[in-house]
Amino acid sequence: MSIAVTQASGTLTAPATRGLVEIRGVSKSYAGHEVLHDVNLTVQPGEVVAILGPSGSGKSTLLRTINHLESVDRGWVTVDGELIGYEQRGDRLFELKEREILKRRTNVGVVFQNFNLFPHLTAAENIAVAPVALGRLGKSDARELALGLLAKVGLADKPDAYPRQLSGGQQQRVAIARALALQPKVLLFDEPTSALDPELVGEVLDVIRDLAKLGTTLIIVTHEIRFAREVADRIVFIDAGHVLEVGPPEQVFGSPKHPRTKEFLGRVL
Repeated sequence: MSIAVTQASGTLTAPATRGLVEIRGVSKSYAGHEVLHDVNLTVQPGEVVAILGPSGSGKSTLLRTINHLESVDRGWVTVDGELIGYEQRGDRLFELKEREILKRRTNVGVVFQNFNLFPHLTAAENIAVAPVALGRLGKSDARELALGLLAKVGLADKPDAYPRQLSGGQQQRVAIARALALQPKVLLFDEPTSALDPELVGEVLDVIRDLAKLGTTLIIVTHEIRFAREVADRIVFIDAGHVLEVGPPEQVFGSPKHPRTKEFLGRVL
């Protein structure tokens, strides 16, 4: 698969930063239905961006294009100037082989809605498996890393618990620790609390709040409006595949510029 690099998509560069995400001219369709339309967005290193919008607006699809869980039809996405799923040859982008995609994808951690933990592995083993498989750490060092990350997410007493022995909130915190194990430049959260019982939401949001203070670039698709207002540096509102508004929380929530943003917030606030 190849994609033309057009002038409208901008120029590919390689800045010396950590966690700079550039989305240029990204469009994506399924069966003739366009779910993303010419999306342009820059997320600065260490910035926390919350993506809001109604169901089916393209929020999760946009998130998944960042680490090439979804391919794009037009445009490109880079992290620190590096394409995740493609390489450039002349004026076209060519999709990489899966092995190379996986290698580049380690720079972008993802926390999904439904945890996706390995049921046959303990909490510590779920965290340690990727660093060992990629040859970054031996088993002993990976175990030590896992214990430290479990402590960071408030689960120091659960290293040998299996997912079935953990609550939904605890499983999601293990999933966050697992995403951190490869020291990604960017962390993506795809509605990380949507599968949780209401009383468990707070413990996961507290962990994300702590991460927001550490300087890692965070991009969060969420329906937790109060949380987005509190944690995010900028809010992105997307509807029908179009980015309609981008701004600081006080502007987007207090004085939205686009009528659709105002209508949406009027229903959820």
